[in-house]
Amino acid sequence: MAMQTTADATTRPRPVEHSNSYNIFMVFLTVFSLIIMVLLLLPLDEATITTLRFYDNAICVIFLFDFAGNLAMSRPRRDYFISRRGWLDLIGSIPSLGLVPAAGLLRIARLSRLARIARLLGGSNRKQLVEDVVNNRGQYALFITAMSGLIVLSVSTILMVQFEAGAPDANITTGGDALWWGFTTITTVGYGDTFPVTMLGRATAVVVMFAGVGIIGSLASILASILVPQPEPEAPSDEEPAGSAVADELAAIKVELAAVRQMLADTRSGPMT
Repeated sequence: MAMQTTADATTRPRPVEHSNSYNIFMVFLTVFSLIIMVLLLLPLDEATITTLRFYDNAICVIFLFDFAGNLAMSRPRRDYFISRRGWLDLIGSIPSLGLVPAAGLLRIARLSRLARIARLLGGSNRKQLVEDVVNNRGQYALFITAMSGLIVLSVSTILMVQFEAGAPDANITTGGDALWWGFTTITTVGYGDTFPVTMLGRATAVVVMFAGVGIIGSLASILASILVPQPEPEAPSDEEPAGSAVADELAAIKVELAAVRQMLADTRSGPMT
């Protein structure tokens, strides 16, 4: 009977569990990738298409790692791959690398991941999600910072290509130039080899500079909180009971002194009466 119970426990499907912060991050990436898929279908210039393909392929790499992790943690693996439609996650994670433009339509398979994670975060789990945000602020701060950095970097590089590519004397003319400028600016390095020359481009650069200072500062504080251990609560000292006993003895002595003074006062007043 015990052997049968053990066998049932090992064969019972074990769902893949991630933290709520990780699930929220994956939802954001899924929505972001679907937006990129729509933009890639529009008749945009080649520099913008190159920038969008870079972000699309980078997200594909993240999704491939997510698929591999889910498949490794699932027991049995076919439960995730078939029952939970992990095969759709795999199809939606294959990078096109710009070689097969029609392969971008496979991104629609990511709707399965979006629906699955939305079910986990919705319904009766909303209250638990709020409590988890309050209790694990560090995890959410890390993912929110990463999401903020991705949004600022992607939007700014796409806008920079639009503003600068056709300007005279511009040195940001390709998607690669815009990406290099975005990385050096948001990390507050600022080599100065690529810079905007148009008014709208410079306005975008100002926003990226301020955002980069906040993002790098947030990452530094999060890293410091991870590396520096939190102070442990002080254990009660052995001297505290002794100190308490001394205080009790002093209180008892004061009471006795008060009684002695009262007796002396009564003795002195006795003969006079």
